[in-house]
Amino acid sequence: MNSVDRFFRVSERGSTFGREIRGGFATFFTMAYILVLNPIILGSAKDKFGHQLDAVQLTTATALVAAVMTIIMGVAGNLPLALAAGLGLNAVVAFQIAPLMSWDDAMGLVVLEGLLICVLVMTGLREAVMHAIPQPLKQAISVGIGLFIAFIGFVDAGFVTRIPDIAGTTVPVQLGGTGTLSGWPVLVFCLGVLLTVGLLARKVKGAILISIVTMTVLAIVINSIADIKAWGLTTPSWPDKIVDTPDFGLLGHFSLFGAFSETGAVTVVLLIFTLVLSDFFDTMGTVVGISAEAGLLDDKGQVPQLGRVLLIDGAAAVAGGAASSSSATSYIESAAGVGEGSRTGFSNLVTGGLFALALFLTPVLTIVPLQAAAPALVTVGFLMMTQVKNIDWDKYEIAIPAFLTIAVMPFTYSITNGIGAGFVAYVLIQTVLGKAKDVHWLLWGASALFLVYFGIDPIEQVLGVK
Repeated sequence: MNSVDRFFRVSERGSTFGREIRGGFATFFTMAYILVLNPIILGSAKDKFGHQLDAVQLTTATALVAAVMTIIMGVAGNLPLALAAGLGLNAVVAFQIAPLMSWDDAMGLVVLEGLLICVLVMTGLREAVMHAIPQPLKQAISVGIGLFIAFIGFVDAGFVTRIPDIAGTTVPVQLGGTGTLSGWPVLVFCLGVLLTVGLLARKVKGAILISIVTMTVLAIVINSIADIKAWGLTTPSWPDKIVDTPDFGLLGHFSLFGAFSETGAVTVVLLIFTLVLSDFFDTMGTVVGISAEAGLLDDKGQVPQLGRVLLIDGAAAVAGGAASSSSATSYIESAAGVGEGSRTGFSNLVTGGLFALALFLTPVLTIVPLQAAAPALVTVGFLMMTQVKNIDWDKYEIAIPAFLTIAVMPFTYSITNGIGAGFVAYVLIQTVLGKAKDVHWLLWGASALFLVYFGIDPIEQVLGVK
């Protein structure tokens, strides 16, 4: 164990094997929903020829890529950063790309996106962009992600819901499903939040994991005795069978260049650009946020072994496309593990091992309802929010971009959008103040790309591809 300690630097980073193990479990249970959600998103879409992907095969592919890439990140990157199919990215693949071509062609674009990101990493460009970001903006990214994942927790649990457009109201969200809290599932979430914050205030070790397990047991009991129409994606009931056979039928079903003949070069380039930009900056925000929360940033606010971490993340995108599970990326839900004390890649061995078990034990490991896992996201959102005190709010030149970064993330449900808004605002304000020369050229380039990203619709119309 001493050699393992030295390899992962567990003691050096002020952690223990117990904390790492608890953190690994917490991260897995917080992001295990992807085993259900990714097959639903990809499986519900049809490609240009009306074909759909098999749900069982998608579940296997999702679990396999998450297991392998999470373990690789732990061993080679030594960060408590788990990876799996990226939400948002899978929606782009399912509803924007697949309808224009075959599934094989669509997954080929994902592989190309991952390869391009790997090239950007190996040339040092991706790492250089991260180093070019001012420290206050990095802190704002962490705070924005905290609010974002807290919002995700509230929405996933049904505590906050979207008001249907037919209501004719300008208010986009509301409390519960009807303006009031109702139903047993929401009660489980509320009790989970109270339990988690209570344990956290008492500084109980394993607070987040204790809450997830306790609320899952309570949900199973409630589901067995109460008449509940729906819990959401996961119903907390003991499955009929414990072991299920994985189906690897989707592995290797991709075509690297088939999309060019199906849709044309201009469309393909724009689609790859959308994937790369989303993956690039989502990962950047996640890596910075998780590292900051874990206290792993150095004196200059930089992530340790950043180049290696980013290369692994790019390879995960390639793996996701090759397995037909969509682009895999770093997960902000890893913050749940950090909240439990994870500080090294050792916790990834636990998380990755559980995803590997999920290949065979999916019926058991996916009984955790969102209402039991979501309190962890809300709690970690608070922990990440505490970094807001490090931003100098009296200096408008940094405070305004920081505010936009923080606000746009939850309001648009996108880490990428928040980073883009902050970058563009920062460059604009520095220029207005006559400090344009002080802005790193990479920030200029990134801001220009974000302007294209935000204006992609009119650009497509001008180019005649929409």
